[in-house]
Amino acid sequence: MALHAAAPPCAAGRGLPSSSSAPPAGGRRSLSSAARPRGVAFAAPLRTRAVCFGELLIDFVPTVSGVSLAEAPAFKKAPGGAPANVAVGIARLGGSSAFIGKVGDDEFGNMLADILKQNNVNTQGLLFDAHARTALTFVTLRSDGEREFMFYRNPSADMLLEEKELELDLIRKAKIFHHGSISLITEPCKTAHIAAAKAARDAGVLVSYDPNLRLPLWASAQDARDGILSIWETADVIKISEEEVSFLTNGEDPYDDAVVKKLIHSNLKLLLVTEGPDGCRYYSKEFSGRVGGLKVTPVDTTGAGDAFVAGILSQLATDFSLLQDEGRLREALKFANVCGALTVTERGAIPALPTRQQVLDSLTSVVA
Repeated sequence: MALHAAAPPCAAGRGLPSSSSAPPAGGRRSLSSAARPRGVAFAAPLRTRAVCFGELLIDFVPTVSGVSLAEAPAFKKAPGGAPANVAVGIARLGGSSAFIGKVGDDEFGNMLADILKQNNVNTQGLLFDAHARTALTFVTLRSDGEREFMFYRNPSADMLLEEKELELDLIRKAKIFHHGSISLITEPCKTAHIAAAKAARDAGVLVSYDPNLRLPLWASAQDARDGILSIWETADVIKISEEEVSFLTNGEDPYDDAVVKKLIHSNLKLLLVTEGPDGCRYYSKEFSGRVGGLKVTPVDTTGAGDAFVAGILSQLATDFSLLQDEGRLREALKFANVCGALTVTERGAIPALPTRQQVLDSLTSVVA
């Protein structure tokens, strides 16, 4: 998640919450610098299968559902940010992942870096900014577990990532590059984002794209639509929700296959449409279909789509031939659906992401 330079109405006139102490003096640093976050030991270099680019932040999730932010008695602090969720999700499933992005050189930023490392995510591409704070998001949970967001960023560190700071070799050596659209909203991160995706494409890395629409962060709905579609044709695999299908097609029926197929570009290998508890649909040039989901009682849907993405990418990272074999692709999508379902049974995104064994234990309950 990110925020346009002009704050949306929900956060107008507000920056990040004030702190009694100023940001640490000095410039920007990465985990490979001499001053690493407390408790973080940099991992030995290895070939990372999936590199995730974008935002890493703190979600504040209410301890009860069905109330407004003002009415919530308390909030649970949880690490989040869609691309970071995917990176952790892949690692929890036993895969190899890395994260590229920026956080503030503050308590929250150091905590987030620790969490990535504790979850075996390569943090070579994670940078710290001494002059901007780590982003915060407050999440309202409706009684059905669905969410509304309030963002505090003015600007936050992830929006300030520059092209010259990118770990391009990390991207070029990956098997999969995964990104969203939030980093396209403001400069300088927009330029860095485009450069990172281009490096992946030029190196023959499979590009995965989940727009992760957060409309309040964009200046207008049309800006959001244009921004999301500006890199659409660079992706090999795209995951979108029913709501995003409708948004990108100007209100057309997201359940109409003819409408969905309008979003398929000539180089796309796989388009996935998630349907919450009902599972997902899949579209390629050779085949299409639907895979049922796992029925659970939702507590918090934050991170469900990211868990789904982690699930399918963890399967693709080991065998790209799934894209040409419908039977095996369906099995991989069952796995991904369970990843998403298990995540909604707990509060917060990263804390709720399942392990591979948890997914395997639940697979027998999935509708074909």
